[in-house]
Amino acid sequence: MPPPELTPPQSTVPEAAAGFGARVLADAVAHARDVSALLGGAPTAPPSAAEVPTPAPAPQVDLAQILRGPSGLGTSGLRLTPREEAPRPPEVVEPSAAPLPTPSAASGPAVPGLYHHPIPDPDPARVEEVSQRIKSWALDEVSLYPDDWEEEFDGFSVGSYMVGCHPDAPTVDHVMLATRLMVAENAVDDCYCEDHGGSPVGLGERLLLAHTALDPLHTTAEYHPEWAQSLHSDAPRRAYRSAMEYFVRAASPSQADRFRHDMARLHMGYLAEAAWAQEERVPEVWEYLAMRQFNNFRPCPTITDTVGGYELPADLHARPETQRVIALAGNATTIVNDLYSYTKELDAPGIHLNLPVVLAHREGLSERDAYLKAVEVHNDLMHAFENEAAALAAACPVPNLQRFLRGVAAWVDGNHHWHQNNTFRYSLPDFW
Repeated sequence: MPPPELTPPQSTVPEAAAGFGARVLADAVAHARDVSALLGGAPTAPPSAAEVPTPAPAPQVDLAQILRGPSGLGTSGLRLTPREEAPRPPEVVEPSAAPLPTPSAASGPAVPGLYHHPIPDPDPARVEEVSQRIKSWALDEVSLYPDDWEEEFDGFSVGSYMVGCHPDAPTVDHVMLATRLMVAENAVDDCYCEDHGGSPVGLGERLLLAHTALDPLHTTAEYHPEWAQSLHSDAPRRAYRSAMEYFVRAASPSQADRFRHDMARLHMGYLAEAAWAQEERVPEVWEYLAMRQFNNFRPCPTITDTVGGYELPADLHARPETQRVIALAGNATTIVNDLYSYTKELDAPGIHLNLPVVLAHREGLSERDAYLKAVEVHNDLMHAFENEAAALAAACPVPNLQRFLRGVAAWVDGNHHWHQNNTFRYSLPDFW
């Protein structure tokens, strides 16, 4: 199916966006392709007008319309406009429309004072299908975990997580691209760094060899077979190899390379945390936050366009303004993890670094005051993310950039929703 037509570039585009020019808009058309053919599915319908807004001519740019994003059921997480007020209750739908999602039976409380945007529960039918397919992949394709890990795998609720984070994914096949990568990343974290035999000792070697499952080794014919065989030697490498094979079949070369870059960032963050563990050192707060900019969720929202079935052109993705928005989103969502996993990590042996622990140690705060200050840090990051995203959307009204920014915002909201509602893994401290 041909890509949707876009409004021709206007000669009155604001000066801040003029540098992108007609070539970038043409690239947006060329790259707004339907990847379902690569996944073996039927072609999907082109995005609706709500999904791909037409840039308004300047100087009469309707910024409210640009930033408002799509409206209607299930799209509250796709808005860019910062919202201080409480979200409105879901609008009443006509009988012919889809029913409103019901709250999860395991719904948990949000961290008091945490700035976030509640979203409807993810579509249960899609969650069920993704959950079944990811478990089949984990067991039958990559032999990811032994039988006694099954309860923990199910309790992770990765299907709900990824469906909630990618509401604009056209098909389950698209959601599965993100879901396999998420599960593979967690296998590396658990088996190399954390709960299931992880250790800071020798971590660099393990991460480097696993990274070659994402970024292939180019070597001589004599040594290539040994490397290829090594990709099947443990569960994390098997998962990385398989998940990446699915991803590169659907992604453009630019999207695949972008993901590899962000995974290298992630692995570097793992190594910094491992170094502190070996030294038995609690870093300064700014050092911890620097580590968390690398050891964070960034690889997940950065692929929101691939999962959405379109492409943000490389030169737009690489813009410093876009990179700042993505970094702030990754930083904020990772502090969400620090806050919701706080009690779980306190119960683990040894010192597990998270922002409240570092604040308490370095700034002489009580556990409660350190936790509350970590909430403030998160809120500052969230406001910065939303302000920077809104400014970029106003300065550069290119349809695919607008959609990408909404997709990152949806990932931020979906990430919080999963953490709040995953009471199998998380519970809040009694600080209120």
